[in-house]
Amino acid sequence: MSRLNLGILQVNHDRSVEVGDAFPDDAHRFRDLFDAQEQRFNYRVYMTIGGEVPRDLDEQDAYLITGSPLSVLDDLSFLPALYDFIRACDAAGKPLFGACFGHQAIAMALGGQVARQEWNIGIDYVEVTQALPWMQPPASTIGLYQFHHDAVTVLPEGCTAYATSPKCAIAGFAKGDHIFTTQAHPEFSDPFMRCVLDYTRPHLSAEEVAEAEATLNRANDGQLFADWVTRFFGGTP
Repeated sequence: MSRLNLGILQVNHDRSVEVGDAFPDDAHRFRDLFDAQEQRFNYRVYMTIGGEVPRDLDEQDAYLITGSPLSVLDDLSFLPALYDFIRACDAAGKPLFGACFGHQAIAMALGGQVARQEWNIGIDYVEVTQALPWMQPPASTIGLYQFHHDAVTVLPEGCTAYATSPKCAIAGFAKGDHIFTTQAHPEFSDPFMRCVLDYTRPHLSAEEVAEAEATLNRANDGQLFADWVTRFFGGTP
C-alpha cells in the first residue's frame, strides 16, 4: 500500500508537567490514532504555533490542523500565516482537515464566526445529519471526546454542517471534497481526557466537572472517525 504524505500543523506546545510531560504531543496523538490502521502515512510536523507553515502546498498530499487550548478569539501571532495557508488550501482544493482549534481556525479563515459558549467536556454524542462520501462505514450517531469553550457559530460561505449535538450546533463541517472538520478530539484517549480534566478542574465549577465525568464511560468512536479522515485524505484505513 502506497504511503500518503501528511503534514500536521501543530498549534499547541504544552509545557506543563502534569499534561505535556506525561503524554505525547498533539501531532503524536494523531500519529498514534492513524497508525492503528493498515494505511501508513509519511508524517511531517510543522510547528505552526511558532509560525511555521508549509512553503509549498505540494510538499504534502494532505494537511491536518491540530487542537489547542488556545483560542482563535485571541490575538495570536501565528494566526495570520495560518489563515493565509488555509485560504491557499481552499483555493487549490488541497485536502485539509481540522480538529477543535483547527476546525475553528478553518471557519475563521474562510469567513465564518466563532464565539465563546458554555464548556463542552467529555464524550458527546454527535448526530451525523449529512453523510459524506468518505464516511465509511456509516454511522448516524458517534461518541467523541470534546474539550472546548469556543464554538463555530456561523459557517463560511460554501460550507455545509454535517454534524450537530445539543452542546455544539455546528459539530463539524465540510466544503466540497477538500475541507473536512470536527469540533471533537478523535485523537484523545481515556487517560489523556481524565488528565486534562483534572488539570482544568480549578477553572471549572463542581457541576461542570461532575457533568463531564458522567460521560466518560460512553463509547468512544475516535477510531471510526479516524477511518473517515483517512478516506477523506484518499487513503484506505
